[in-house]
Amino acid sequence: MTLSRGWALGGIVSGVLAFSSVAVALNAPHTLHRVKPQPHLSTSHRTSTRHTASHTSKSSTAVHTSSAAARAVNTRTGKALVAGSKATLHTAVARRHRYYERFTASSFATSDIFTGDKIGGEDPVVRQAAIDALDGMNGTAVVIDPSNGRILAMVNQKLALSPGAEPCSTIKLTVALAALSEGLVTRDTPVQLAGFRMNMTQALAKSNNLYFEELGRELGFERVRHYATEFGLGELAGYDIPGEQLGTYPDQAIPASEGGVGRMCSFGQGVSLTPLQLGAFVAAIANGGTLYYLQHPTTPDEAAHMMPKVKRTLDIAHYVPEMQDGMAGAVEYGTARRLRASFTQLPVFGKTGTCSDNGTRFGWFASYSETPQGNLVTVFFLEGGRPTFGPRAAEVTGAFYKNLWDHEYFAQKDTVASTTTPVETGAAATGTAASQ
Repeated sequence: MTLSRGWALGGIVSGVLAFSSVAVALNAPHTLHRVKPQPHLSTSHRTSTRHTASHTSKSSTAVHTSSAAARAVNTRTGKALVAGSKATLHTAVARRHRYYERFTASSFATSDIFTGDKIGGEDPVVRQAAIDALDGMNGTAVVIDPSNGRILAMVNQKLALSPGAEPCSTIKLTVALAALSEGLVTRDTPVQLAGFRMNMTQALAKSNNLYFEELGRELGFERVRHYATEFGLGELAGYDIPGEQLGTYPDQAIPASEGGVGRMCSFGQGVSLTPLQLGAFVAAIANGGTLYYLQHPTTPDEAAHMMPKVKRTLDIAHYVPEMQDGMAGAVEYGTARRLRASFTQLPVFGKTGTCSDNGTRFGWFASYSETPQGNLVTVFFLEGGRPTFGPRAAEVTGAFYKNLWDHEYFAQKDTVASTTTPVETGAAATGTAASQ
């Protein structure tokens, strides 16, 4: 692997590049028409198809990144890697345009979206805090205890158990862990992009698409898919949860004309992710690598006697601290900073994502918190119109935590952890879930 590449710029090309790099820097949607670039990591280290970008419809700004490829220069020869680069640059800039998608769906529920929820085994305080946080918005919330896989609350279960949606920028979490696991980068490795450099902490906090496109191309589709499926994408997350439907992870990359593996790693295009799948994966990050089958007790007795069931153990404990800075940065100064408008009492680590499909917009925020009584994992998934997007889901999550805090939930929790509850692992834990 060539781990370093410079970019030669001069005269008018430098000016054009500076303009273009701003347009594609921070989670900016863009249409890919790129010849495959050479690797350029620093030498210090080695569902449906919803075609949209995080925090805006991907069609809203078309940036022909073939111009970036045309600007690439072989650092050993000083020659442009793509012939006719000046002409390509001129054409690419001339075709830039802005398009605003028209959203037709409502961001607020027009009926009782909680009708039919089975709540007998849920934590009533957690459930009410989630409902109040949604405050009439059309969406679902799943709250999980990452120490055992118990779903403490699942509001709007019809949506939570649906086939899912494009994960958008939440897919970046799986790509980051894959790259760390492969030794491709650390959190501090600078990656050269179109006119600027960025490391993983910055890229997660700001949800930078170009960074994760580059990681995806360096990893290649087979390795990207291997880790995604190892993390639970493409399989049922729950253990015998009636009505749970299966999100999908494709067997091959989307066509190069649609962005290929790079697009899949920045937006999750071609992937369908459910709130339960995302919740189970984030729970494994929160607990250091145990991927539990999620369980949703239907009675207080089931909740009291629930036996945790381990699906598999992920070798990620060493890499979680490498992720935490970026996930904390998202909340402190990045795409999820709206959360801090209402809740600052406890550390929260998370990732936003935004998608749209046929006039309906989607907003994701997956996170975990650290409390003296143990961690909580939350996934808020919203759907609607323009007011619905990832930062709004983060804002709703902040309201959820504030509701718990105001009800002294963290002070009231029983701090005595059970030391006698057995845990089923491996084949013994597969049961119904393995046969579905």
